[in-house]
Formats: sequence, structure tokens, C-alpha cells
Amino acid sequence: MAGKISMRAKREIRSAGGPNAFRLLCVKQLLWSKLSSAQNLFPWPVRGLDFDNDSAFMNDTVVSWCRSHDVEVTRSRAYKKNDQAFVEQKNGAIVRRLVGYGRFEGIDAARSLVRLFAAARLYINFFQPSFKLKEKHREGAKMIKCYLPPATPYEKALVHPRLNEAFKGRLREIYRTLDPVALLAQMRDAQNELGKRVDQRAGKSAMTVAQGHSDLAAFARELGDGWKQGEQRGIHRRRYVRRKPVPRRPSMLDPYIPIIEEWLAAAPHLSAVDLLSLLEAHAPGRFSGHQRRTVQRLVKNWRSKAARQLISNTEITLSVQASRLRI
Repeated sequence: MAGKISMRAKREIRSAGGPNAFRLLCVKQLLWSKLSSAQNLFPWPVRGLDFDNDSAFMNDTVVSWCRSHDVEVTRSRAYKKNDQAFVEQKNGAIVRRLVGYGRFEGIDAARSLVRLFAAARLYINFFQPSFKLKEKHREGAKMIKCYLPPATPYEKALVHPRLNEAFKGRLREIYRTLDPVALLAQMRDAQNELGKRVDQRAGKSAMTVAQGHSDLAAFARELGDGWKQGEQRGIHRRRYVRRKPVPRRPSMLDPYIPIIEEWLAAAPHLSAVDLLSLLEAHAPGRFSGHQRRTVQRLVKNWRSKAARQLISNTEITLSVQASRLRI
């Protein structure tokens, strides 16, 4: 299984409910077992599955399983990206916020992703409210939007008129057994594990993983102040670091640098304009006012280097004098 890239089974469950994501390996034979697990997680029967045109889902294995379980299968139209807008928007609002943009490979990363989404599924569906658009209308050039009051998918399911009381009772039982702080701690632990494995090739030795939050009270206290400092997690986008040295382009001043340094050593007060005038007299027709910025950078670098050398020499002199005084 090493080298298989983990992927998210994106689907819209038309019956109701929030996002449910599973980490699947790109093996078609495993899809039917994951679909069975997904069906068991819902407190109500799954009536249909909506896929895109990916062959990982639209194949004989998945379609045959859906037909045998009386589940309707539909797919989006080709080149119609808005056919699944309600599920695709969760890629940014939920998946990328939880996982980031790194690359994960191998069984170990897949296990961490399973842990993360197992806790995130309950936390998002039961404790994270969201806005839904109620209506919108245009007034001239302005678009006026009206939203419903924020509510969690759990609260929306309880007030749904087509959901019977048996399913609502099951949802209430699940809700009473959940602790949002414990779920959030599990999500942070899984994110820390993924941060150790991001952009790592499959098959490498396991890295040291940070210890989980054993004290939930301490973890809850950290949440109160963590947002002020800007919590940085291991899955967040890393700053780009160039691995290769930046190539230096040749400059037309390179043959004249020793001469310029001699002029500056003799008269450090010379400005870039003065040096440019001397260069025009030294090499007529080769320099003009267009090279002023280049000469300014050269003068700045020379003076910075001379200042550092002067400070270093002064420190050496002072240290020698202090040692003589001790003697």
C-alpha cells in the first residue's frame, strides 16, 4: 500500500446532514466496505449518492453496491462545476482548514486522517453552526442577501419536518454522549501527527509524535488565549524556502569594483553621483545616469562592510586593552 495517495470521498448525501468525509486508499475493492461504514454512521437511511465523474467512484464496484442496497446514484454533468457546489464548498471551509495543502502518503498518514475526520465529523455536525442563504434580491447594482439564523446540522435535523421522531431520538442520544472539548483535543492531536508526516514519502521511519492532551481542563484553558497569539499548527502552509542558491547576474560594474573601492577608501564621503561622474571620465561612453541605482547599491554594501569591519576592529582593540589592564 506504500505510495498510494490518500484521497477524500466527496459526496453529497441528499437525505440531509452535514459533511462526512472518509480517507480512502485508491483501491476500488475497498470502496464498498467504506460505503457500508458510511451508511451505518447516518441516523437515517441513505437514499442517494451524488458523485462527480471520477472513475474511482463511477465504476462497476460502486454502482453495483448502490443498486444492491437500493441507493440511487447520480453524477454531475461534464464541465458543469456548479452541479455539486454545496459539497465542493466544504473543500475550503472544512477540509483545507483541517488538513492544509500538504501531500500525505502511506498507511500511517491514512490512519491519522481517519482519526482526524472521525472526530471532526461529530464536532462539525453537532457543535459548529453555519449560515445558510435564505434569499437574495438585487436593488440596482447592489445584491441584498438574507441568511437564516446560524445553526448546527444537528439542530437543523431536529426541526426537519420529514424526519421522524425515532431518528431524532437517536440524534439526541448521540449528542448527550459527546464532549466538544474532548473532540477538539482529538482533532488537534491528529493534526499534530499529520504535521509530522506532511510531504514525507511513504515507507520512511515513523517520526516522533507529540503527546496528546491528557488534561482536558488545561487544554480548554489554552483555547481561551490561543487565538490571541495566533495558533500555528503543523498542517498549516509552510513558508517557501529556496533550496538552491540564488544565481547572481553579472554586472557591468564588476571590472571596475576594485577602482571604485580605492576611490571610496581614499574619500569615503563620495556619493553615488560623484562616483558615476568619475566612472564616466574613466570610461567615456560606457556609463550614464541609468546606472545610478546600481552604483548606489554598491556604495551601500561597501559602507556596510566597512562599518562592520570598523566595529570588529574596535572590539578587538578594547578586549586587548582590558586584558593588559588585568595583567
